[in-house]
Amino acid sequence: MKQQLTVAVSGLNNTDNPGPGIPVIRALRDWKGKDIRIIGISYDNLEPGLFMRDLVDKSYSVPFPSGGTENLMLRLQYIHEIEKIDFIFPNFDAELFTFMKIAPELEKMGIRTFLPTSDQFEERHKYRLSEFGEKYGLSVPLSITVGAISEVPAALNNFEYPVVVKGKFYDAYIAYNLEQVYSYFHKIQAKWGLPIILQQFVYGNEYNVVALGDGKGNTIGAVPMRKQYITDKGKAWAGITIDEPRLIEMTHKLISANKWRGGMELELIKDKNGTLYIVEINPRFPAWVYLAVASGQNMPAAAIQLAFGEKVAAFENYDIGKLFVRYSWDNIVTLSEFQQISTLGEL
Repeated sequence: MKQQLTVAVSGLNNTDNPGPGIPVIRALRDWKGKDIRIIGISYDNLEPGLFMRDLVDKSYSVPFPSGGTENLMLRLQYIHEIEKIDFIFPNFDAELFTFMKIAPELEKMGIRTFLPTSDQFEERHKYRLSEFGEKYGLSVPLSITVGAISEVPAALNNFEYPVVVKGKFYDAYIAYNLEQVYSYFHKIQAKWGLPIILQQFVYGNEYNVVALGDGKGNTIGAVPMRKQYITDKGKAWAGITIDEPRLIEMTHKLISANKWRGGMELELIKDKNGTLYIVEINPRFPAWVYLAVASGQNMPAAAIQLAFGEKVAAFENYDIGKLFVRYSWDNIVTLSEFQQISTLGEL
């Protein structure tokens, strides 16, 4: 692999519901011995990462993947002609399937990716989590997928309140009565469409694991953390790395069984009896991935090495008791900069 790399990164929405883009970029900036040029790709002209000049060298707006692969490919071809991209890091769940489809075309252009297979991506969907748990011997809270509002009352007969109402890609709300379930159902449907997932709420402490699989059944990295502060959107605003062998063993077992390829995040809750329930499996690095980097495991850098066919030794250790605490920062930009990305699609 050459010393100078141009890497395109999406997920630059570093807001109260942050994307993984900026943490991934920080990880690549920490990659010793590499000269990395970062190209930001954005679906929204107000994504804060567009204007973080110390992290992003140049930014481009791109069309939403929902608009079809043809428009996205045309835009990526245009960007590649200018920037000569070596690797691309898509960081949103909603775009991953599209990038998996176009990955062979990107590779022909000289752009590498390191993504899950379509089967891996599909089987860990929220609406298939119960099947996933049965297949891999994992504890999963009762979950029922509903495709219409008329199906809600019958589905709720299987639950006790509170119930978690989830979208197929993002968003989760805790409902304490039928009225709240309906309200959250309509709110999520308007934003992400159907189906909607109803899941039994589990009382306990929340844990997450960020991991990297090599696609052959080997776990290259895995770092667990406990959420210390959670926002009203359920996002960790502070967390601490912990010594929890069961979480590491569970991650190794899962990656060994399904030969996961790429980054992933396990979201879990440990109840009062010590049972660990998996509540979500995200098919990419999470927004807190930089905590793992700061703890000794630079998984984003390792993913690029794997994509280039390099042998990567598994990380053996990580710092325990290291915390991250997020903060807000008013990033001042000029109107001309905003006009430039809005009208020309480049900054």
